[in-house]
Amino acid sequence: MSRVRVENEVYMMPPHRGFTVAHFLTVADIERSARFYETVFGGHILSLGDSSGAPGYIQIANTWLIVNIGGGPTPDKPSVTLRVPPDPNSVSSFMNIRVADVRGCFECWRARGAEFITEPMEKYGETRCYIRDPDGYIIEVGQSKSAVVYG
Repeated sequence: MSRVRVENEVYMMPPHRGFTVAHFLTVADIERSARFYETVFGGHILSLGDSSGAPGYIQIANTWLIVNIGGGPTPDKPSVTLRVPPDPNSVSSFMNIRVADVRGCFECWRARGAEFITEPMEKYGETRCYIRDPDGYIIEVGQSKSAVVYG
């Protein structure tokens, strides 16, 4: 179980049973990325990592974001190298945030410094737009239309 110390308090990364899903991003600068997610999305920075290579932890809404600098293979992933995407216009995955009011979030988060690729647009039964984080990762922000049923 991961433990994160914040101002003399210890937060234990969930879960206490079962499992949760956290998102990991390879970043160029842990503090810069953590501050972005704190400022734009109201995230709570639990840790900015340490000099021995521990990652940063940010709690955002109902999820955890783990950020760490890249690096070469390690014993538990001997053929994997982590790096920031070399081309921010060529991606294979992205974070997806579902909101109740996409236009309100667009205005609020843009005022907090988020760089949107476009304004919210209608597509596939939803209204959505995308943000770029400091390392070029894209984040989809979408609002489903009430008439759309999934499943």
